Amino acid sequence: MAEWLYEAGIGEVRAALVEDGEIIEARIERDGEGPRVGAIVAAKLVEAARGKGGLIVLDCPGAPQATLVEVPASTATGARLTVEITRMALRERGRDKPARARLAEPGGALAAGPDLRARIAASGTPVVDLRSTDPDRLEQAGWSELIDCVRAGHWPFDSGALWVDATPAMVLIDIDGEGDALALARSGARAAAAVIRRCDIGGSIGIDFPSLPDRAGRHAVDAAVDAALPAPFERTAVNGFGLMQIIRRRDRPSLIEQVCLDPVATDAALLLRQGERAQGTGALTLTARASVIDHIAAHPAWVHALQNRSGRPVFLVADAAMKGAGHAQ
Repeated sequence: MAEWLYEAGIGEVRAALVEDGEIIEARIERDGEGPRVGAIVAAKLVEAARGKGGLIVLDCPGAPQATLVEVPASTATGARLTVEITRMALRERGRDKPARARLAEPGGALAAGPDLRARIAASGTPVVDLRSTDPDRLEQAGWSELIDCVRAGHWPFDSGALWVDATPAMVLIDIDGEGDALALARSGARAAAAVIRRCDIGGSIGIDFPSLPDRAGRHAVDAAVDAALPAPFERTAVNGFGLMQIIRRRDRPSLIEQVCLDPVATDAALLLRQGERAQGTGALTLTARASVIDHIAAHPAWVHALQNRSGRPVFLVADAAMKGAGHAQ
């Protein structure tokens, strides 16, 4: 039976939908990612285009900007507004996209919007809340291997492998392998659909299949994608060059964007997770490259939380020779 495994980590909460011992969906939510979808936030209009959208500054930590999809013609620059977040801020290679908002319903109370725990509970699938003192069920399901695949952009499957790259224009998935082209394309379609679901990839997605000369083979690949990828989505048919484009709703960062475009935050969260589960007594030392240690040190509440959870004093050590997330001991 499928179930969500939920872990309220330090600086990051994480969840995995696990079925038959395999992670089907993986989600993380980090401190400082900005207001969530559904949040009702006070804002100030700083720029408006007549009859079109505008730019607002949100009353949130850091005073982030957001785009407002429509501004009433009578609204003056500097006006105070109450807005609803419809898309979170997104990171992209070389640029960031601000959050997107619309005017909230009149009289709506300010609210933070549903967090990750609330969203997975609303799915109706059972949720298991994990503690750092429990057996590491996330790790048993393959959490570290999943993060490694996301980082490398390399996802092996039975008859080949996927190469996944998040570009500013779209997420590109290349199917690589040997043997019969149709068999590889159909297996690759299932593997690509699984990665899209697992990493919550939205927006524009391009899949490069092996070239298939006959229409029947291309239709078979279309059908394989339709069967494997949960709705809703739109797609093109596979063309003669083996290309398919998929469009999915994108209202928050995908796991690929979170892990690959913010490697320091990724390693900091992994190191803090190690620290929570470290065995022993006495001082707990977190050692990592300087950027990771500096990131943790800039959030003293995280260090305080780790001390409370572990019952041990925590020390941070920067080591230029340390790779990846470092270690906790």
